[in-house]
Amino acid sequence: MLIKPLFTPGYLPGYRLFFCVLAAGALMFADQNFTRMETLRAQLTTVVAPVQWVVSLPSDLLSWGTVAFSEQQALVDENRRLREKMLTLSHRAQRMDSLQAENAELRDILEAAQKRDIGYITAELISLDNDPYSHRMVIDRGRRNGAYVGQPVIDAFGLVGQVTSVSAYSSRVILLVDASHALPVQVTRNGLRFIVQGTGRYGAVKVLHVPDTADIREGDLLTTSGLAGRFPGGYPVARVTEVYHDPGRPFARVTAKPLAQLERSRHFLMLFPPPKREAQTPWGDSLAITDVAFGSAQRVAAALRAEDAPRSP
Repeated sequence: MLIKPLFTPGYLPGYRLFFCVLAAGALMFADQNFTRMETLRAQLTTVVAPVQWVVSLPSDLLSWGTVAFSEQQALVDENRRLREKMLTLSHRAQRMDSLQAENAELRDILEAAQKRDIGYITAELISLDNDPYSHRMVIDRGRRNGAYVGQPVIDAFGLVGQVTSVSAYSSRVILLVDASHALPVQVTRNGLRFIVQGTGRYGAVKVLHVPDTADIREGDLLTTSGLAGRFPGGYPVARVTEVYHDPGRPFARVTAKPLAQLERSRHFLMLFPPPKREAQTPWGDSLAITDVAFGSAQRVAAALRAEDAPRSP
């Protein structure tokens, strides 16, 4: 079926074009000067809305199908990853049971004391420090919850930092990567002990005073050593990313990446290290041994004097 065009060759198209231009000008004039045109426009929009909806329906259906398919695929992938992670954790749990049993047996053989559980409370992020040269945060646990200055703070992946000030309902925490923060660590592979200091950047810390001949490699895991009594031993801190040996210098330049998600984590654990057991001082033991030895010497001397003393006839 042929569609009759609006402007056909001849004399009439000129009149039609003039009429269309005149009508368009009249509508623009009326729209500019009369408020009733807004009501008319709204009514016309209501009439045309179903047509617009029908025209846009194929595009909306295509977009909905694309989003639904992508979300479904994402859920499938996430489900697969979670299943793999569950199997991995199950495998680790099975090995953990055997390792715990072996550890208990070895401790019985060595008559070593069992490590006591470390208490903790959960905390949530309130705010971050606005100073670009300071890496600190505020969490929602304070003195009323048992928080104290120097308390270690961790997340699900590793050490975050320690508490520097405490109020009634909140605590201020200095992060591991702050340039003014340092802590003792050890290499889990061989037990070497070093000091880790922040660099002022979230993605790196530096290991201080590493001898050029020290056995430290890329990929080594650094954990808290437990020295100084502030951080419990065995918590992951960072993983070595670079070991640079500078010829002619006694120390190597070692850089590590923190394991804690310092820029993403919102929930944390505040640790309560177990109280230290009262231990006898080394000089106390020495004094006890000296007292025993001195008492024995006195008794021996008294016996010798009694033997050497003249006996009455």
